[in-house]
Parts: sequence; structure tokens; C-alpha cells
Amino acid sequence: MKIYLAAPLFTQVERRWNREMAKAIEAALPNCAVFLPQDIKVSHRFNDPRHFAVIFRSCLQGIEEADAIVAVLDGADADSGTSFEIGYAYARRKPIIGVRTDFRRSQEKGLNIMLARACTYFIHDLSFNEDMGIIVRDVAARIRTLQKGTPESNRP
Repeated sequence: MKIYLAAPLFTQVERRWNREMAKAIEAALPNCAVFLPQDIKVSHRFNDPRHFAVIFRSCLQGIEEADAIVAVLDGADADSGTSFEIGYAYARRKPIIGVRTDFRRSQEKGLNIMLARACTYFIHDLSFNEDMGIIVRDVAARIRTLQKGTPESNRP
């Protein structure tokens, strides 16, 4: 099974957390491969405008090829790129597992309702415990359900 990890990737902390999360998901689900957009090979300058079209197309292709999306939705407002990836995946009828560790509140489940309602499953594990293992366990359980082909969706 191919998993696309949609998440902010602009700081060292974000990139390290994404990599740790991807490795943990693959360890919990050995039959899964996680696609990390931050690993798209362009040049040593990821933020070079000459590569933006390649990055954009590669992300869309990654979503197209994915069997499911795991989307990290932390922050006062979810990352705009992650929000786009969710919208694109939703339009392509891909199952989406939203993950939020942020304890700030918004409209529904701590998110904008458009994001909260697009998620097939939603995992809200507050940041206070700092235990990625719990999150990965919950993500892996949702992916196993998807693999069985009988998702009990959170979608309305």
C-alpha cells in the first residue's frame, strides 16, 4: 500500500517529524511505503523557483499513486499546501487520515470544517504526551481498515 504524507515541511523540526512519522508508519505496516514530498529530487535548492513545476507535478503524481493520504493538520490554521493536498485527494476519492496534535481549537475537531469533513478518519492526539507511537498506532489501525476495504468513515 502506498501512503502519501501531506504535512508542512518548511522547518527542520517539521522535516524531522515527517521523516520520523514516515519511518514509524513503515515499521508498523511493513507492506506500506510512505511518499514524503520533502524527498522529491530536484537540486540542492528545494526552494528554487526553476523547480516549482516539477515539485507540483511530483506531488500530484504522488497523490494519484497513493492508496491513502495521511495529513498532518497542526498549527493555528493548517498548512496551505497540506490543505490543497487534502482537497485534491478528496476530489480523487482517496481516503484521508487527518492527524492533529495541536490543542488549539477551531470550528470542528480543532480545524476548519472543510478540512475536518474531508478526512475519512481523524486522529486528534494532543501534543502534551509527545508520544508519536500512539499516533502511529492509530494511523496504522486506520490503514489496516482501509486495506480490508471496509472503512468506517468519519465523513458525513
